[in-house]
Amino acid sequence: MTERSPEAVSFLTTPTSFASGQLSFMISLVTTRRAFTPVLTVPLLAVLCLPAFPQQPGGAQRGTTPHLAPHPGFSGNPGKNQEHLLQWMDRHSNLPPDQQQKALEHEPGFRDLPAETQQRMRDRLTQLNNMNPDRRRRWLERNEAIARLTPPQRQQVRDAMHEFGSLPSDRRHQVARAFHELRDVPVPQRQALLNSDRYRGQFSDQEFGALSGLLSIEPYHVILPNRNADDSPER
Repeated sequence: MTERSPEAVSFLTTPTSFASGQLSFMISLVTTRRAFTPVLTVPLLAVLCLPAFPQQPGGAQRGTTPHLAPHPGFSGNPGKNQEHLLQWMDRHSNLPPDQQQKALEHEPGFRDLPAETQQRMRDRLTQLNNMNPDRRRRWLERNEAIARLTPPQRQQVRDAMHEFGSLPSDRRHQVARAFHELRDVPVPQRQALLNSDRYRGQFSDQEFGALSGLLSIEPYHVILPNRNADDSPER
């Protein structure tokens, strides 16, 4: 069994709105820099105006419907003229936060947005800059992976996280533990383990479906902060 980072289980043991909110926050990433519209297609702008994920486990509200639809203007397929959020942040990494804010404000289309939306985007950029560098890099790299998912793959992530998020918190934790135990096991052995009394006996049909759904998602770093995960639910 691999060691696990504190973020991994805490991500998988938070309510649905955390999972869906973070994925919504991550998916709308890519855009052209040649032809911008008032609805904003620059990736940073598209991402920053979506709901941010909570910083602590349990900080999200229950009952939020998952939403993985791309931002208007996001094709979902990166092209040669498209820039990812990771690239934007790298390109502006030499700037202090206040200068990054100014760069954001000078992105084409920014000033066409309602004042409230502009402020939300400034706040999101501040949130990114408040992360430590390692965590921010991991987060941006997950964004990169999400940006490359096909629509069916995004739907698969959505369905799995919805099923997982509908479980009670104590059962989510148990399902998350099982996921971490099984994710690196080769598929044939994994299926045999899933069908064994050890796992069939401890999970309901709904919990077993959630576990199977999570294990069906490739690559795993789409839903995990780190391939090396720690069993602790604390950050």
